[in-house]
Amino acid sequence: MGNGFQFIDIIFFALIAAFLILRLRSVLGRRDGHEGGHRDPFAHRQDRTRVEDKVVRLPDRTEEVPEGYVTASAEPARPPETPLEAGFTQIKVADPRFDPQEFTSGARIAFEMILSAFAAGDAATLKTLLNDEVYRNFAQSIREREEAGETMENTLVGVSTTEPVEAYMEGSVAHVTMKFVSEQINVVRDADGEVADGDPNAVAEVTDFWTFSRDTRARDPNWILVATRSLD
Repeated sequence: MGNGFQFIDIIFFALIAAFLILRLRSVLGRRDGHEGGHRDPFAHRQDRTRVEDKVVRLPDRTEEVPEGYVTASAEPARPPETPLEAGFTQIKVADPRFDPQEFTSGARIAFEMILSAFAAGDAATLKTLLNDEVYRNFAQSIREREEAGETMENTLVGVSTTEPVEAYMEGSVAHVTMKFVSEQINVVRDADGEVADGDPNAVAEVTDFWTFSRDTRARDPNWILVATRSLD
């Protein structure tokens, strides 16, 4: 009979335990998969940190670009035109056929022709290559030699430098100044053939600055020599 009471006690306590469990569940509730998850107070801060770590800050368009910095879309800056290049540009606008390289080649040929014609006293050739003022000076020198019975020997050994140094427009007239550095042998002989000036055995380096011009509105494509200057 004592065993019977023990069995009844066990059932009684079990009923009490089941009652307490039901009360607790009614107070605390159950997780059925639809309730909101547990929020970690640090979760938002961690997620935000991870997002901020992946954000790449774009430069503000209003910020000044550092000196020397070139953007991907920016073209390399072109160096400004030199005065000579600007002068060539002005001539090309007036005469689209103008080519600096062709002009330089032609100027060297004219340089050699004029030196040769002057030494030979060929005034007719000079008249086609010089303007009136320069022609008068050259012609006067030729007449003075002839009157004195002198002759001039000019040997052009070579031209080491042929380069433009100045170009500009004056109205419709284009001007280009060339620098010629040449090696020459210049001798003046008297009526008896004796050396009156110069040394037939000495090669002298001569630097000349010659200015050529052409009216870009004229049909004549030829340039003429309008000024000369030498470095002694």
